[in-house]
Amino acid sequence: MAINLELPKKLLVTVDQAHQAAANIFRPVSRKYDLREHDYPIELDTLASLYDGLTETGQAGAGADGGRKQPQKELPEGAVANGGNMAACLNVLETSWGDVGLVLSMPYQGLGNAAISAVATDEQLESFGKVWAAMAITEPGFGSDSAAVSTTAVLDGDEYVINGEKIYVTAGSRATHIVVWATVDKSAGRAAIKSFVVPREHPGVTIERLEHKLGIKVSDTAQIRFENCRIPKENLLGSPEVDTKKGFGGVMQTFDNTRPMVAAMAVGVTRAALEEIRRLLEEAGVEIDYDKPAQSQHAAAAEFIRLESDFEGAYLLMLRAAWMADNKEPNSKEASMSKAKAGRTVVDVTTRAVELAGTLGYSEHLLLEKWARDSKILDIFEGTQQIQNLVIARRVLNKTSAELK
Repeated sequence: MAINLELPKKLLVTVDQAHQAAANIFRPVSRKYDLREHDYPIELDTLASLYDGLTETGQAGAGADGGRKQPQKELPEGAVANGGNMAACLNVLETSWGDVGLVLSMPYQGLGNAAISAVATDEQLESFGKVWAAMAITEPGFGSDSAAVSTTAVLDGDEYVINGEKIYVTAGSRATHIVVWATVDKSAGRAAIKSFVVPREHPGVTIERLEHKLGIKVSDTAQIRFENCRIPKENLLGSPEVDTKKGFGGVMQTFDNTRPMVAAMAVGVTRAALEEIRRLLEEAGVEIDYDKPAQSQHAAAAEFIRLESDFEGAYLLMLRAAWMADNKEPNSKEASMSKAKAGRTVVDVTTRAVELAGTLGYSEHLLLEKWARDSKILDIFEGTQQIQNLVIARRVLNKTSAELK
């Protein structure tokens, strides 16, 4: 598999527009909303209009169909595609450089949108392709084990009746819709877990509370209760059949799309921290020389080079996972590799940046301490570090989830 490591020209406009939004909208208000937890950032409404415009011009834009309904040219044999997944990852990389909490609050760009894009039928995209969707997986009784879903969806005539409770739902009180993971048959195990699109303002849907968090404070993280919530059976994403041979693969396909996006968020925050610490080191007279061995340089310079090499590795793994998704290659292993590497890297880099900056790093004069707080969630949600390593091991060793726990 050969990948050209230069970004395709058609995506450079997306990268530039996203960076301009990050530099001129996100970064200037980053501290303000960090100190005003749960306040809705009205600046994001401007971006919602921008993404609608991108959709109209044929670029990856608002909603789940941003990456699914782009005009597809007939490619010659051996040619490669750089489509919606790559565009989405580059977009969130640049905007996360500005503020990852604001990225998680952007209208129409929710993780639920990626879930809809991953598994919705073409008919469902007509209904849900333009909504702003949060994703509800985690419950009070489990964290990383997504197969332990206990929320139920019982078919009653032409409707599913959903009962259960979800926690840590990113954008749960702001998104217009929620993609809910629920089981249609507890006796059938993980194969019966399906995802459903539920309007947020709907009978039986209650926002119980918003969480107070270590980081990404501008992003609302909700606990949501579903009590006899009735939705049309057409709101079940993908196939309603319980295929025990396919197992958990249907809903888990969602993660093959969202994990590279979370990796891209981590890469964006990492780059922001590296740029800031490099500026501080250079102002302090520390020279970073790539032609000298590490042991011959200032300790801070040697440490910076180490951190930068980890950043490059995370960036390339993210590109690879997104590229494989666009070219219809199975990328479950690579998606987990990108997420695992980027999650480790962003925590390491932002923490070390705070240390290298000394008192400035620990104060609110700079955004370094905020990035260090924000970074931890990027190593946790969409599957913890340990879960990613488990997925990678299963793929490398060709083991099932039952064989390798």
